[in-house]
Amino acid sequence: MQVEVAERLPAEVVQEVRGLLAAALAADGVRPVSEESELRLQHGGPVGGVDVTARDDAGTLLGYARLELPPGDPEAEAELVVAPGSRRRGVGTALAARLEELAADRPLRVWAHGELPGSAELARRRGYDRARVLLQMRRPLDDVDPAPEVALPAGVSVATFRPGTDEDAWLRVNVRAFAAHPEQGRWTRGDLALREAEAWFDPAGFFLAWREEPEGPRLLGSHWTKVHPAGEVGDEPIGEVYVLGIDPDAQGMRLGRALTDLGLAHLRAAGLSAVLLYVEEDNTAAVALYERSGFTRHAVDVSWRRPADRG
Repeated sequence: MQVEVAERLPAEVVQEVRGLLAAALAADGVRPVSEESELRLQHGGPVGGVDVTARDDAGTLLGYARLELPPGDPEAEAELVVAPGSRRRGVGTALAARLEELAADRPLRVWAHGELPGSAELARRRGYDRARVLLQMRRPLDDVDPAPEVALPAGVSVATFRPGTDEDAWLRVNVRAFAAHPEQGRWTRGDLALREAEAWFDPAGFFLAWREEPEGPRLLGSHWTKVHPAGEVGDEPIGEVYVLGIDPDAQGMRLGRALTDLGLAHLRAAGLSAVLLYVEEDNTAAVALYERSGFTRHAVDVSWRRPADRG
């Protein structure tokens, strides 16, 4: 088996990997890597990121991994996937061993999407501990009013996102709203631009709450929705509460509820029958809030962590 590392894969290999990802999705019913890893596979990523491929002696692609080694970050993070027909043949072990070598003296976190039995086996066998759990929650939309009357605080109005105009304001609030979040709070203008260029991006489903102030309108929060096509996360198209963020200074104004209602109404009006969202399992307040709003637990993603001194 040949395991190779590249800072950027050639276009033809990117297409090979995308085919492998599609095969894994069809076999397992869950996306094998995150949206972020797919974007970095296709467009490249920040300094320190690499793509890792595993092939047999005939050159057939057996597995893929994406590793992030950000300069200055004390830990490394990765995702890996093995082709459905090549599992339990040592491919996952070979990829994991190479990721560990590349991580060197950094602890390594590896995401397992859907918590499939094979991923848990591999992680425990190689000395990883279950470190972080991301819940996917879902709820039906059949009881959602597609044209709700939303109560907003005095001086606050909601408008949809204006590409080319609202990026900087949205990024400022995103950083503040997700200051403690290890991924979302680090988004840059480039991260936002990549998503605006994706086929699924629809500014009509991206709601921003503004307050008129003496110095001009100030963004207080937003609800960015997304629509997954049939086959991506289910047999039918499904909506997502993609990013819901409120500026800390605007907490307590019930903007989160108002923006959520507007987003769900938009998805319902688009003809969708269900919506999903992701939330940290240990964020018990948010989980309880979503459960009261009709969401139930559907699946989990697990981050497994291997200390640097576990050789």
